[in-house]
Amino acid sequence: MKKTSEHRHLLAQLQQVADGLGKTLAPFCEVVLHDLTAPDHAILAIHNNLSGRTVGEPATELGLARAADPGLAQVIANYPNTFPDGRLAKSTSVGIKDSDGRYVAALCLNVDLTVFRSLNTMLTQFGSVDTAAAVHDTLQPAGADAIRLRIDDFAARHGTTPRALRTDQRRALMRELKDSGLSDVRRAMETVAAYLNVSRATIYNDARWQQDR
Repeated sequence: MKKTSEHRHLLAQLQQVADGLGKTLAPFCEVVLHDLTAPDHAILAIHNNLSGRTVGEPATELGLARAADPGLAQVIANYPNTFPDGRLAKSTSVGIKDSDGRYVAALCLNVDLTVFRSLNTMLTQFGSVDTAAAVHDTLQPAGADAIRLRIDDFAARHGTTPRALRTDQRRALMRELKDSGLSDVRRAMETVAAYLNVSRATIYNDARWQQDR
C-alpha cells in the first residue's frame, strides 16, 4: 500500500500512544505498533520487549489478515497467545483504519501471564489451611508444561518470580526437578533455561553444582 500523508500522520501519533502505553504498563505488557502499509517490515515500535522481536520485522498472521481484509474486526481482545520461549500471554490487537476504511496500523498488547500465575499460586497457598495437602506427581501434566508448572510453584513458595530467582534458588530448583524426575524429561534443560531467561550453560552448571554436593 502506498503511504500517504494521512498514513504518516496516523503512524506518528500512534507511536506516541504506544510509548505512553509501554511506560504505563511496564514491565508485564509488551506494546507493539505494526505499520500495515509495509507488512514485510511492519514492526515500527516495540516497548517492554517480551517476545524478542525487533523493529523492522514482518507482520504477524493477524496483521497480514488485517492488511488484506478491511472487514476484519478492529478490536480483538484478550485472546490466548504464547511467547517464543513458551510463556503464556494474553493479547489484544487494535486495528487502525484510514479515512478510506483501509487498515493502516495495528496496536498490539501482549501481557506476560507468568508473574500472575505465580501470584495466583502464592495467594492460593497463603489462603490454604490444609498444610498437609500436596500435588502428586502423577497428577501433573507430562513434559515441558509440567516443568514450567513446577518452576512456577517453586518461585511462588520463595515469594518471587521464575526470572528473578537467585543463583542459590536456581540450584535448589534443579535439585527439586531432579528429585521429582522432571530433569529427565526430553530437553528439560532447554525448557528451564528458556523459562528462567538464562543460558543453557548456566542451568547445566547449576545442575552439576547440585550433583557435586
